[in-house]
Amino acid sequence: MIIREWRARAEPARSDAYPRHFREMVVSELRHVEGFLGAYLSECLVDGEVEFVVLTRWQSMDSIRGFAGEAVEQAKVEPGAVAALLRYDDTVRHYEIIEEV
Repeated sequence: MIIREWRARAEPARSDAYPRHFREMVVSELRHVEGFLGAYLSECLVDGEVEFVVLTRWQSMDSIRGFAGEAVEQAKVEPGAVAALLRYDDTVRHYEIIEEV
């Protein structure tokens, strides 16, 4: 199993916009991708901004390619997300699960 990690920041006054976009747009798209196993959206306050961390779970790197294309390290950031955020990572990280408890 592979974890795909992406981070972004938003203004506290607008911090509800990205979670709404995530629920309404991102999750509905991911549910149709073969090999997608689930996602977590988390947040914390960092230096006066809300930082979001998105962790998605995938069956394999091939599954991720089905979602992201061959440039798997490139973040897929839709216009609705861009509008909701101050800044975001252009790239993602992938972690292979080596143990699950």
